[in-house]
Amino acid sequence: MRNRIHQAVAVTAALLLTAVSGAPALAAPTTGPSGTSEFRGVNWADPRDNYADDEVVPSGLSTADDYRTTYRKASDIVLEFRHEVGANTVRLPINPSSVGTAWWESYQGAIDAAVRHGFKVILSYWEADNAKDGRADDQAAFDAMWDTVVAEYGNNPRVYFEPMNEPFGYSLDEWVALTSGWLADHDEVPRGRVIISGTGYNDDVTGVGAAEELEGTLLSLHFYGFWANYTTEDEWKANLLPRIGEYGWRTVVTEAGSPMTTGLNYGNHEGDVYTSYLGALTEVARDQGIGIVYWPGLRTDDAYTLTTMVGDGDLQVTNASGLAQLQWGWGVLREEQLNDLPPAPPGEPLRNVRHGVCLDVPGFSTTAGTTLGLWYCNGGGNQSFFGTAEKDLTVYGDMCMTAEIVAGSSVTIEDCTGAANQKWELNEDLTVSSVADPGLCLAAADDQWAVRLEPCIAGATTQQWTRG
Repeated sequence: MRNRIHQAVAVTAALLLTAVSGAPALAAPTTGPSGTSEFRGVNWADPRDNYADDEVVPSGLSTADDYRTTYRKASDIVLEFRHEVGANTVRLPINPSSVGTAWWESYQGAIDAAVRHGFKVILSYWEADNAKDGRADDQAAFDAMWDTVVAEYGNNPRVYFEPMNEPFGYSLDEWVALTSGWLADHDEVPRGRVIISGTGYNDDVTGVGAAEELEGTLLSLHFYGFWANYTTEDEWKANLLPRIGEYGWRTVVTEAGSPMTTGLNYGNHEGDVYTSYLGALTEVARDQGIGIVYWPGLRTDDAYTLTTMVGDGDLQVTNASGLAQLQWGWGVLREEQLNDLPPAPPGEPLRNVRHGVCLDVPGFSTTAGTTLGLWYCNGGGNQSFFGTAEKDLTVYGDMCMTAEIVAGSSVTIEDCTGAANQKWELNEDLTVSSVADPGLCLAAADDQWAVRLEPCIAGATTQQWTRG
């Protein structure tokens, strides 16, 4: 889904660490009314995303490393997850290319390190990126992979098994049949250590929760803020609660996340899509005792990442207010860290008149040099631009729209420098022209999702941008 470090809001790191260090150790969960709040977790993801047709390699690891090196690197990272975030659970991807192979011999070092340091580990299968049809790519390879994994970790009480991530290619009946078959094949694993994904994109657990064949298992729910454009907690809760139904006590939210590197203030839950989303999710989780495994705790070049690597084995939190909100949902903080500061940096969408879509920073990137394009308007901070008194056009509050002052140039975001190629005029005729050369305007392509600097053409709707 989503890299970089921006302003932290609301609470200090010292306060967070004090609150976390005082939290009691918790035992592994059981299926019952006590809930799943013991899962205070993060996803540790491959920089390419976990959909891979080769080995999945979480950020900071390498297929060139042997078991000992992988164990050492993983130890450093999971201990940082505990120290910086307060996590006690890590979710790791697997696929047939990563199990029973040369990489498996090394990759087990990451699993073993997490377990050795007292973490719960959730192992989940991702399909390859060359299919992405929501079904196991090769049933025989899928079965062999799980046979190997369960043989290695079936007796380890800290390791949990999630047969498949986001099984959207299966109907409910097909999915229940597959997972009940998995349970029968691996009946030596206690059902309380098996996490069954909800249907679709793990987005509804009510069907699997009601299936008698799956009684005793935990359930996996995914919930994301890019699924809707709500800007209040109540709207988001109304969306979330029917996905859980009466099964909150069995449910672990194994993926949920929002932009952490774009300057959002998660201490204010009203008026912004993502701050209201996270506020609603954490309130429901806290009320119902639902565990959350944040996506991602670490993924290189992902705007959603909760931490970023600042040295070998050294992680830094990307958004203190976002972490505080997550920790409140986990039950680690006693008080919710609310404030009345703006939830997001100032700005508004620029909607192209010709195409009806918005100027967009792809993937919420905060990397200098990222090329702007067009995308469906979604209310996100990556589509929120602010014209300053100095004629900068900023996004995220501290990056500027930039282009070479030459017709045909692409348009990027860069660190703001005050340079002439970062100055723009927002005109009454809805054009956005270069201050350095008023004859050049921000233009959408006729039939592509691209934007460029082009000679201004009076009345051209590809060069007209409504605001707000």
